[in-house]
Amino acid sequence: MTEAPGQATRRAAGSGGPAKEAALDERKGERTRRRILTAARRKFAEVGYERATIRAIASEADVDKSSVIQHFGCKQDLFREAVQWRIPHDELTTDDPGHTVENRLRGMLDNWAADPDSPMAVLLRTSMTSDEAAELLRRHVTAEVTDHIAATIEAPDARLRAALFSAIMMGVATQRYLLHMPDLAEADVEDIVRIATPLLRSLVAPDA
Repeated sequence: MTEAPGQATRRAAGSGGPAKEAALDERKGERTRRRILTAARRKFAEVGYERATIRAIASEADVDKSSVIQHFGCKQDLFREAVQWRIPHDELTTDDPGHTVENRLRGMLDNWAADPDSPMAVLLRTSMTSDEAAELLRRHVTAEVTDHIAATIEAPDARLRAALFSAIMMGVATQRYLLHMPDLAEADVEDIVRIATPLLRSLVAPDA
């Protein structure tokens, strides 16, 4: 029997059955999810947590408002996921405390805080005007930075040392990328690393 034009093509496209269709739907859903998260970071960074709306984020992502709700539920849950960030501690840690500190500092200066739409940068920016964001930043920095670094310090006052380490790192990021304090904003990364590394190393490895 002779097939109608295009019939074979349509049959081939659908030959994968329900499993293939489900896989395609899942990939499409993941792409939509990523697009919404990217749009949410831009909108939160632009107008802050309080003023950002689901409708505005949906428009930025070029999706329906219902799609944002379907994937994330509410603005609070969307915000929490959009600003989640993880420090790759294992990748940064070496046998030399000085190299480890330098790796952390460079990672922040070159990547985590430098991109204005990165999760860390967005969380830092929104924490200036939102209690919700500020509390999330406190919890996240404590768990992701202070707790982890304190566990590696073999010296008295380990948690205080780790907290001071975190405060210096966050202070540099805030003044360089958010407040644009001229001496830090215009400084070369190599100069910041050269001067700050010994100070940070003295906190986490005073005997090294």
